[in-house]
Amino acid sequence: MSATRAPERGGAQTESSRVRRVARGERLAGFIYGTIVVLSVIIGGARAYPHSPGHIAVLVIVTSIVFWLAHVYAHGLGHSVSHDEHLSLAELGHIARREGSIVEAALPPVVALLLGAAGVMSTKASVWVAFGLGLAVLVAQGITFARVERLGRLGTLVVVAVNLCLGLLLIGLKLVVSH
Repeated sequence: MSATRAPERGGAQTESSRVRRVARGERLAGFIYGTIVVLSVIIGGARAYPHSPGHIAVLVIVTSIVFWLAHVYAHGLGHSVSHDEHLSLAELGHIARREGSIVEAALPPVVALLLGAAGVMSTKASVWVAFGLGLAVLVAQGITFARVERLGRLGTLVVVAVNLCLGLLLIGLKLVVSH
């Protein structure tokens, strides 16, 4: 009797669909991670610079880039060790693009903060809108995960709630520890 792997989710998974799924999962992870980082920076920045949404936006951008660079560096070294090969510039570029969703997650909240800096809305409003956009990204990524995993309504609700709660919990822990 030969051992065969059962097809996943009702059908055989082709190599290209597996590669797309892996890439989608990696971007999803980056967006969720990046969003949680952004939300924590917004909260810390709003406390440190309560009248300067532009300064908060710069903090968010710089922090996102620093975390992106750290991920690219760490994953590059990890790739080199795990594949027993020197890291090529092409592979490093692939890792940088894959981890780019960490920085992309900062864009919606940064736009709101820049609108506050430009005087289109108050500082307080821009911080709240930035925070709301970050939470909206967490909701959207929870929904994306639920769709990819073909979860029903209850499963989707649970994933979205867990995403939001995790984001809020980590932000709350940051506030407790840093203030």
